[in-house]
Amino acid sequence: MIWNPSKESLALDQMREYQGKMLHRMVDYVYHNVPFYRNKLQELDITPNDINSIDDITKLPFTTKQDLRDNYPFGLQAAPQSEIIRIHASSGTTGNPTIVGYTRKDIGIWSECMSRCLTAYGVNKSDIFSVAYGYGLFTGGLGVHYGVENLGAAVLPASTGGTEKHVRLIRDLGVTGIACTPSYALHMAETMEKMNVDRSQLKLRIGAFGAEPWTDAMRDEIEQRLGLKAFNLYGLSEIMGPCVSYECENQNGSHINWDHYYPEIVDPVTLEPVPYGQSGELVFTTLTKEGMPLLRYRTRDLCTMYNDPCPCGRTSPRMGRLLGRSDDMLIIRGINVFPSQVESVILTMPQCAPFYQLIVDRVNNMDTLTVQVEVRQEYFAQGFDTFEPIIALEKELSSKLRSVLSISAKVEVKQPGTLQRCEGKNKFVIDKRVLK
Repeated sequence: MIWNPSKESLALDQMREYQGKMLHRMVDYVYHNVPFYRNKLQELDITPNDINSIDDITKLPFTTKQDLRDNYPFGLQAAPQSEIIRIHASSGTTGNPTIVGYTRKDIGIWSECMSRCLTAYGVNKSDIFSVAYGYGLFTGGLGVHYGVENLGAAVLPASTGGTEKHVRLIRDLGVTGIACTPSYALHMAETMEKMNVDRSQLKLRIGAFGAEPWTDAMRDEIEQRLGLKAFNLYGLSEIMGPCVSYECENQNGSHINWDHYYPEIVDPVTLEPVPYGQSGELVFTTLTKEGMPLLRYRTRDLCTMYNDPCPCGRTSPRMGRLLGRSDDMLIIRGINVFPSQVESVILTMPQCAPFYQLIVDRVNNMDTLTVQVEVRQEYFAQGFDTFEPIIALEKELSSKLRSVLSISAKVEVKQPGTLQRCEGKNKFVIDKRVLK
Protein backbone atom coordinates (compact mmCIF):
# COMPACT_ATOMS: atom_id res chain seq x y z
CA MET A 1 0.00 0.00 0.00
CA ILE A 2 1.07 3.59 -0.68
CA TRP A 3 -0.27 6.46 1.43
CA ASN A 4 0.33 9.30 -1.05
CA PRO A 5 0.94 7.95 -4.58
CA SER A 6 0.93 11.46 -6.09
CA LYS A 7 4.19 12.20 -4.26
CA GLU A 8 5.68 8.83 -3.34
CA SER A 9 5.38 7.51 -6.91
CA LEU A 10 5.89 10.75 -8.82
CA ALA A 11 7.89 10.43 -12.06
CA LEU A 12 11.53 11.36 -11.53
CA ASP A 13 11.56 14.28 -13.95
CA GLN A 14 8.47 15.74 -12.30
CA MET A 15 9.96 15.24 -8.85
CA ARG A 16 13.19 16.98 -9.82
CA GLU A 17 11.23 19.94 -11.20
CA TYR A 18 9.24 20.11 -7.97
CA GLN A 19 12.39 19.85 -5.83
CA GLY A 20 14.04 22.66 -7.78
CA LYS A 21 11.10 24.98 -7.17
CA MET A 22 10.96 24.09 -3.50
CA LEU A 23 14.74 24.56 -3.09
CA HIS A 24 14.58 28.05 -4.62
CA ARG A 25 11.67 28.92 -2.33
CA MET A 26 13.50 27.55 0.72
CA VAL A 27 16.72 29.44 -0.01
CA ASP A 28 14.72 32.64 -0.47
CA TYR A 29 12.91 31.93 2.82
CA VAL A 30 16.03 31.44 4.93
CA TYR A 31 17.88 34.27 3.17
CA HIS A 32 15.26 36.73 4.38
CA ASN A 33 14.47 35.16 7.77
CA VAL A 34 17.66 33.61 9.17
CA PRO A 35 20.65 35.98 9.54
CA PHE A 36 23.01 33.00 9.86
CA TYR A 37 22.11 31.76 6.37
CA ARG A 38 21.98 35.22 4.86
CA ASN A 39 25.54 35.85 6.04
CA LYS A 40 26.69 32.44 4.80
CA LEU A 41 25.21 32.99 1.35
CA GLN A 42 26.55 36.53 1.10
CA GLU A 43 30.04 35.24 1.96
CA LEU A 44 29.71 32.90 -1.04
CA ASP A 45 28.26 35.70 -3.19
CA ILE A 46 25.04 33.70 -3.65
CA THR A 47 21.50 35.03 -3.77
CA PRO A 48 18.25 33.07 -4.05
CA ASN A 49 18.17 33.93 -7.75
CA ASP A 50 21.24 31.72 -8.24
CA ILE A 51 19.26 28.63 -7.19
CA ASN A 52 17.09 27.59 -10.13
CA SER A 53 17.17 23.79 -10.09
CA ILE A 54 17.87 20.99 -7.65
CA ASP A 55 21.32 20.62 -9.21
CA ASP A 56 22.21 24.04 -7.80
CA ILE A 57 22.11 22.58 -4.30
CA THR A 58 25.88 22.01 -4.47
CA LYS A 59 26.36 25.79 -4.50
CA LEU A 60 24.93 26.05 -1.00
CA PRO A 61 26.90 25.90 2.26
CA PHE A 62 26.77 22.95 4.63
CA THR A 63 25.21 23.20 8.08
CA THR A 64 26.72 21.33 11.02
CA LYS A 65 25.79 20.42 14.56
CA GLN A 66 28.24 23.08 15.73
CA ASP A 67 26.24 25.70 13.84
CA LEU A 68 23.14 24.67 15.79
CA ARG A 69 25.03 24.89 19.09
CA ASP A 70 26.53 28.26 18.19
CA ASN A 71 23.06 29.63 17.46
CA TYR A 72 21.40 28.25 20.60
CA PRO A 73 18.56 28.53 21.34
CA PHE A 74 16.59 30.18 18.49
CA GLY A 75 19.24 31.57 16.15
CA LEU A 76 18.32 29.25 13.26
CA GLN A 77 14.58 29.62 13.69
CA ALA A 78 12.97 31.11 10.58
CA ALA A 79 9.34 31.40 11.62
CA PRO A 80 8.25 34.04 14.14
CA GLN A 81 7.78 32.74 17.67
CA SER A 82 4.05 33.39 17.44
CA GLU A 83 3.81 30.66 14.77
CA ILE A 84 5.77 28.01 16.71
CA ILE A 85 3.37 25.53 18.31
CA ARG A 86 5.82 22.88 19.54
CA ILE A 87 9.45 22.71 20.63
CA HIS A 88 11.59 19.58 20.78
CA ALA A 89 15.19 19.30 21.87
CA SER A 90 18.09 16.90 21.42
CA SER A 91 21.37 16.78 23.27
CA GLY A 92 24.52 18.63 22.22
CA THR A 93 28.15 18.15 23.13
CA THR A 94 28.33 21.08 25.53
CA GLY A 95 25.23 20.25 27.50
CA ASN A 96 23.10 22.79 25.60
CA PRO A 97 20.34 20.93 23.73
CA THR A 98 19.57 21.50 20.09
CA ILE A 99 16.27 23.40 20.06
CA VAL A 100 13.90 22.66 17.18
CA GLY A 101 10.67 24.64 16.74
CA TYR A 102 7.73 23.45 14.66
CA THR A 103 4.90 25.41 13.07
CA ARG A 104 1.43 23.94 12.58
CA LYS A 105 2.34 23.22 8.94
CA ASP A 106 5.49 21.40 10.08
CA ILE A 107 3.46 19.17 12.39
CA GLY A 108 1.08 18.42 9.55
CA ILE A 109 3.93 17.45 7.20
CA TRP A 110 5.51 15.33 9.93
CA SER A 111 2.22 13.50 10.46
CA GLU A 112 1.79 13.02 6.71
CA CYS A 113 5.29 11.57 6.29
CA MET A 114 4.88 9.30 9.31
CA SER A 115 1.60 8.02 7.85
CA ARG A 116 3.54 7.13 4.70
CA CYS A 117 5.93 5.06 6.79
CA LEU A 118 3.17 3.25 8.66
CA THR A 119 1.23 2.53 5.48
CA ALA A 120 4.36 1.05 3.91
CA TYR A 121 4.59 -1.30 6.91
CA GLY A 122 0.99 -2.37 6.39
CA VAL A 123 -0.69 -0.42 9.20
CA ASN A 124 -4.35 0.43 8.59
CA LYS A 125 -7.31 1.93 10.43
CA SER A 126 -8.13 -1.37 12.12
CA ASP A 127 -4.80 -1.52 13.92
CA ILE A 128 -3.97 -0.67 17.52
CA PHE A 129 -0.45 0.72 17.53
CA SER A 130 1.64 1.04 20.68
CA VAL A 131 4.25 3.81 20.75
CA ALA A 132 7.06 2.93 23.16
CA TYR A 133 9.45 5.71 22.25
CA GLY A 134 10.00 8.47 24.80
CA TYR A 135 7.33 11.18 24.92
CA GLY A 136 9.51 13.96 26.35
CA LEU A 137 11.74 16.33 24.43
CA PHE A 138 12.81 13.36 22.28
CA THR A 139 10.93 13.43 18.95
CA GLY A 140 10.23 9.69 18.80
CA GLY A 141 7.08 9.39 20.87
CA LEU A 142 4.98 12.27 19.57
CA GLY A 143 6.37 11.87 16.06
CA VAL A 144 5.02 8.35 15.64
CA HIS A 145 1.92 9.12 17.72
CA TYR A 146 0.68 11.85 15.39
CA GLY A 147 1.34 9.67 12.35
CA VAL A 148 -0.76 6.82 13.76
CA GLU A 149 -3.64 9.16 14.54
CA ASN A 150 -3.36 10.85 11.12
CA LEU A 151 -3.61 7.45 9.45
CA GLY A 152 -6.71 6.65 11.50
CA ALA A 153 -5.42 3.77 13.59
CA ALA A 154 -5.74 3.68 17.38
CA VAL A 155 -2.62 4.71 19.29
CA LEU A 156 -1.52 3.38 22.68
CA PRO A 157 0.91 5.99 24.08
CA ALA A 158 2.90 3.54 26.19
CA SER A 159 6.16 5.53 26.20
CA THR A 160 9.19 3.90 27.87
CA GLY A 161 9.37 1.94 31.12
CA GLY A 162 6.66 -0.11 32.83
CA THR A 163 7.44 -3.05 30.58
CA GLU A 164 5.37 -5.65 32.44
CA LYS A 165 2.28 -3.43 32.31
CA HIS A 166 3.00 -2.74 28.65
CA VAL A 167 3.16 -6.45 27.87
CA ARG A 168 -0.17 -7.03 29.61
CA LEU A 169 -1.79 -4.24 27.60
CA ILE A 170 -0.36 -5.59 24.34
CA ARG A 171 -1.89 -8.96 25.17
CA ASP A 172 -5.20 -7.80 26.64
CA LEU A 173 -5.95 -5.03 24.13
CA GLY A 174 -4.91 -7.03 21.11
CA VAL A 175 -2.26 -4.52 20.08
CA THR A 176 -1.18 -5.22 16.49
CA GLY A 177 1.77 -2.85 16.05
CA ILE A 178 4.57 -1.37 18.11
CA ALA A 179 7.21 1.33 17.65
CA CYS A 180 10.32 1.37 19.87
CA THR A 181 14.07 0.85 19.79
CA PRO A 182 15.15 -2.64 18.70
CA SER A 183 16.92 -3.22 22.02
CA TYR A 184 13.71 -2.41 23.90
CA ALA A 185 11.82 -4.83 21.68
CA LEU A 186 14.22 -7.60 22.76
CA HIS A 187 13.93 -6.51 26.39
CA MET A 188 10.16 -6.73 26.04
CA ALA A 189 10.50 -10.23 24.59
CA GLU A 190 12.52 -11.27 27.65
CA THR A 191 9.91 -9.73 29.94
CA MET A 192 7.17 -11.65 28.15
CA GLU A 193 9.03 -14.89 28.69
CA LYS A 194 9.47 -14.17 32.40
CA MET A 195 5.72 -13.45 32.62
CA ASN A 196 4.93 -16.69 30.77
CA VAL A 197 3.25 -14.71 28.00
CA ASP A 198 3.61 -16.68 24.79
CA ARG A 199 3.73 -14.95 21.41
CA SER A 200 0.70 -17.04 20.42
CA GLN A 201 -1.31 -14.97 22.92
CA LEU A 202 -0.46 -11.76 21.07
CA LYS A 203 -1.82 -10.17 17.91
CA LEU A 204 1.37 -8.26 17.11
CA ARG A 205 2.13 -8.22 13.40
CA ILE A 206 4.10 -5.00 12.69
CA GLY A 207 7.09 -3.39 14.40
CA ALA A 208 8.70 -0.02 13.56
CA PHE A 209 12.19 0.11 15.02
CA GLY A 210 14.85 2.81 14.98
CA ALA A 211 16.80 5.40 17.02
CA GLU A 212 19.77 3.05 17.41
CA PRO A 213 21.84 0.74 15.19
CA TRP A 214 20.53 -2.76 14.54
CA THR A 215 21.26 -5.60 12.17
CA ASP A 216 19.40 -8.22 10.17
CA ALA A 217 20.28 -10.77 12.86
CA MET A 218 18.58 -8.57 15.46
CA ARG A 219 15.64 -8.18 13.10
CA ASP A 220 15.34 -11.95 12.79
CA GLU A 221 15.45 -12.42 16.56
CA ILE A 222 12.83 -9.72 17.17
CA GLU A 223 10.54 -11.22 14.55
CA GLN A 224 10.94 -14.73 15.93
CA ARG A 225 10.41 -13.79 19.57
CA LEU A 226 7.56 -11.29 19.12
CA GLY A 227 5.89 -12.87 16.14
CA LEU A 228 5.81 -9.75 13.97
CA LYS A 229 7.35 -8.24 10.84
CA ALA A 230 10.11 -5.78 11.80
CA PHE A 231 10.69 -2.61 9.72
CA ASN A 232 13.35 0.07 9.89
CA LEU A 233 12.40 3.68 10.71
CA TYR A 234 14.91 6.54 10.38
CA GLY A 235 14.79 10.16 11.39
CA LEU A 236 16.59 12.89 13.27
CA SER A 237 15.17 15.78 15.22
CA GLU A 238 17.20 18.43 13.39
CA ILE A 239 15.48 17.52 10.11
CA MET A 240 12.06 16.59 11.52
CA GLY A 241 12.04 13.43 13.64
CA PRO A 242 11.07 9.85 12.81
CA CYS A 243 9.65 9.72 9.24
CA VAL A 244 12.62 10.83 7.16
CA SER A 245 12.92 7.34 5.64
CA TYR A 246 11.20 3.97 5.96
CA GLU A 247 11.25 0.44 4.60
CA CYS A 248 8.51 -0.92 2.36
CA GLU A 249 7.40 -4.56 2.20
CA ASN A 250 10.41 -5.39 0.01
CA GLN A 251 12.88 -4.27 2.70
CA ASN A 252 15.63 -3.47 0.21
CA GLY A 253 16.55 -0.13 1.75
CA SER A 254 14.64 2.73 3.36
CA HIS A 255 12.68 5.04 1.06
CA ILE A 256 13.39 8.73 1.68
CA ASN A 257 10.54 11.26 1.74
CA TRP A 258 12.52 13.36 -0.69
CA ASP A 259 9.75 15.76 -1.56
CA HIS A 260 10.34 17.13 1.95
CA TYR A 261 13.91 16.07 2.86
CA TYR A 262 16.32 16.17 -0.06
CA PRO A 263 19.20 13.69 0.42
CA GLU A 264 22.81 13.79 -0.69
CA ILE A 265 25.75 11.46 -0.07
CA VAL A 266 29.10 13.23 0.19
CA ASP A 267 32.65 12.21 0.91
CA PRO A 268 33.09 13.03 4.63
CA VAL A 269 36.61 14.37 3.99
CA THR A 270 36.33 16.28 0.71
CA LEU A 271 32.57 16.96 1.03
CA GLU A 272 32.25 16.26 -2.68
CA PRO A 273 29.13 14.35 -3.82
CA VAL A 274 29.53 10.61 -4.37
CA PRO A 275 27.38 8.60 -6.80
CA TYR A 276 24.60 6.21 -5.93
CA GLY A 277 25.92 2.87 -4.76
CA GLN A 278 28.97 4.32 -2.97
CA SER A 279 29.11 4.96 0.75
CA GLY A 280 29.53 8.39 2.25
CA GLU A 281 28.03 10.84 4.71
CA LEU A 282 24.31 11.49 4.55
CA VAL A 283 23.29 15.14 4.09
CA PHE A 284 19.74 16.52 4.16
CA THR A 285 18.13 19.77 3.05
CA THR A 286 14.60 20.50 4.26
CA LEU A 287 12.46 21.61 1.32
CA THR A 288 9.22 22.48 3.14
CA LYS A 289 10.01 23.07 6.81
CA GLU A 290 8.99 26.44 8.27
CA GLY A 291 10.09 26.45 11.91
CA MET A 292 13.79 25.60 11.61
CA PRO A 293 14.71 24.77 8.02
CA LEU A 294 18.24 23.56 7.33
CA LEU A 295 20.42 23.68 4.22
CA ARG A 296 22.69 20.71 3.55
CA TYR A 297 22.76 19.47 7.13
CA ARG A 298 25.59 17.00 7.77
CA THR A 299 24.04 14.14 9.72
CA ARG A 300 27.41 12.42 10.28
CA ASP A 301 25.64 9.14 9.46
CA LEU A 302 27.51 7.00 6.96
CA CYS A 303 25.53 4.92 4.50
CA THR A 304 25.00 4.07 0.84
CA MET A 305 22.09 5.37 -1.25
CA TYR A 306 20.42 3.48 -4.09
CA ASN A 307 18.13 4.66 -6.89
CA ASP A 308 17.34 1.46 -8.79
CA PRO A 309 13.59 0.81 -9.19
CA CYS A 310 11.76 -0.72 -6.24
CA PRO A 311 8.97 -3.23 -6.93
CA CYS A 312 6.69 -1.36 -4.52
CA GLY A 313 6.24 1.47 -7.04
CA ARG A 314 7.82 4.25 -4.98
CA THR A 315 10.29 6.30 -7.02
CA SER A 316 12.34 7.79 -4.18
CA PRO A 317 15.98 6.81 -3.52
CA ARG A 318 16.65 4.40 -0.67
CA MET A 319 19.11 4.45 2.19
CA GLY A 320 21.08 1.33 2.98
CA ARG A 321 21.79 0.38 6.59
CA LEU A 322 23.85 2.87 8.55
CA LEU A 323 27.52 1.91 8.41
CA GLY A 324 28.68 4.11 11.30
CA ARG A 325 29.30 7.79 11.98
CA SER A 326 31.87 10.31 10.85
CA ASP A 327 32.14 11.79 14.35
CA ASP A 328 32.40 10.46 17.89
CA MET A 329 28.72 10.56 18.83
CA LEU A 330 27.28 7.49 20.54
CA ILE A 331 23.63 6.49 20.40
CA ILE A 332 22.63 4.91 23.71
CA ARG A 333 19.02 3.89 24.23
CA GLY A 334 18.02 6.31 21.48
CA ILE A 335 19.82 9.28 23.08
CA ASN A 336 22.77 11.09 21.49
CA VAL A 337 25.77 11.02 23.83
CA PHE A 338 29.10 12.70 23.13
CA PRO A 339 32.29 11.91 25.09
CA SER A 340 32.85 15.64 25.38
CA GLN A 341 29.58 15.92 27.31
CA VAL A 342 30.90 13.50 29.89
CA GLU A 343 34.24 15.28 29.95
CA SER A 344 32.58 18.65 30.59
CA VAL A 345 30.79 17.24 33.64
CA ILE A 346 33.90 15.53 35.00
CA LEU A 347 35.88 18.74 34.73
CA THR A 348 33.37 20.58 36.93
CA MET A 349 34.25 18.30 39.84
CA PRO A 350 37.55 19.18 41.58
CA GLN A 351 37.94 15.65 42.97
CA CYS A 352 38.12 14.12 39.46
CA ALA A 353 41.19 13.95 37.28
CA PRO A 354 40.75 14.53 33.52
CA PHE A 355 41.30 10.83 32.81
CA TYR A 356 38.18 8.87 32.01
CA GLN A 357 36.86 6.03 29.94
CA LEU A 358 33.36 5.33 28.62
CA ILE A 359 32.30 1.71 28.36
CA VAL A 360 29.15 1.07 26.36
CA ASP A 361 27.67 -2.42 26.50
CA ARG A 362 24.43 -4.25 25.92
CA VAL A 363 23.17 -6.18 28.94
CA ASN A 364 19.90 -8.09 28.78
CA ASN A 365 19.28 -6.44 25.41
CA MET A 366 19.50 -2.93 26.90
CA ASP A 367 22.31 -0.45 26.28
CA THR A 368 24.38 0.44 29.35
CA LEU A 369 26.92 3.19 29.96
CA THR A 370 29.70 2.95 32.52
CA VAL A 371 31.93 5.95 33.19
CA GLN A 372 35.29 5.20 34.75
CA VAL A 373 37.14 8.21 36.11
CA GLU A 374 40.25 8.70 38.22
CA VAL A 375 40.24 10.62 41.48
CA ARG A 376 42.95 13.26 41.74
CA GLN A 377 46.02 12.27 43.70
CA GLU A 378 45.61 15.03 46.28
CA TYR A 379 42.07 13.96 47.12
CA PHE A 380 43.04 10.30 47.16
CA ALA A 381 45.67 11.11 49.76
CA GLN A 382 43.08 13.00 51.85
CA GLY A 383 40.75 10.09 52.51
CA PHE A 384 39.48 8.97 49.11
CA ASP A 385 41.30 5.70 49.65
CA THR A 386 38.39 4.61 51.85
CA PHE A 387 35.01 3.25 50.82
CA GLU A 388 32.50 5.91 51.89
CA PRO A 389 33.87 9.01 50.10
CA ILE A 390 34.31 7.01 46.90
CA ILE A 391 30.66 5.91 46.98
CA ALA A 392 29.55 9.48 47.65
CA LEU A 393 31.61 10.79 44.72
CA GLU A 394 30.23 8.09 42.41
CA LYS A 395 26.66 9.05 43.34
CA GLU A 396 27.31 12.76 42.87
CA LEU A 397 28.91 12.31 39.47
CA SER A 398 26.22 9.87 38.37
CA SER A 399 23.53 12.41 39.27
CA LYS A 400 25.25 15.22 37.35
CA LEU A 401 25.76 13.01 34.30
CA ARG A 402 22.09 12.05 34.24
CA SER A 403 21.05 15.70 34.29
CA VAL A 404 23.24 16.41 31.24
CA LEU A 405 22.91 13.18 29.26
CA SER A 406 19.25 12.42 30.03
CA ILE A 407 20.19 8.78 30.63
CA SER A 408 21.61 6.98 33.65
CA ALA A 409 25.26 6.00 33.80
CA LYS A 410 27.11 3.80 36.25
CA VAL A 411 30.16 5.57 37.66
CA GLU A 412 33.30 3.81 38.81
CA VAL A 413 35.88 5.98 40.56
CA LYS A 414 39.40 4.62 40.07
CA GLN A 415 42.68 5.21 41.87
CA PRO A 416 45.16 7.71 40.37
CA GLY A 417 47.14 6.27 37.46
CA THR A 418 44.74 3.37 36.89
CA LEU A 419 43.32 4.26 33.47
CA GLN A 420 45.37 3.96 30.31
CA ARG A 421 46.81 7.19 28.95
CA CYS A 422 46.25 7.71 25.25
CA GLU A 423 45.83 10.40 22.62
CA GLY A 424 42.60 11.06 20.79
CA LYS A 425 39.02 11.07 21.98
CA ASN A 426 38.06 7.83 20.31
CA LYS A 427 40.34 5.84 22.55
CA PHE A 428 38.38 7.06 25.55
CA VAL A 429 35.41 5.02 24.34
CA ILE A 430 35.01 1.25 24.45
CA ASP A 431 31.84 0.11 22.70
CA LYS A 432 31.26 -3.54 23.55
CA ARG A 433 27.93 -3.77 21.78
CA VAL A 434 28.30 -6.48 19.19
CA LEU A 435 25.81 -6.25 16.37
CA LYS A 436 25.68 -9.78 15.00
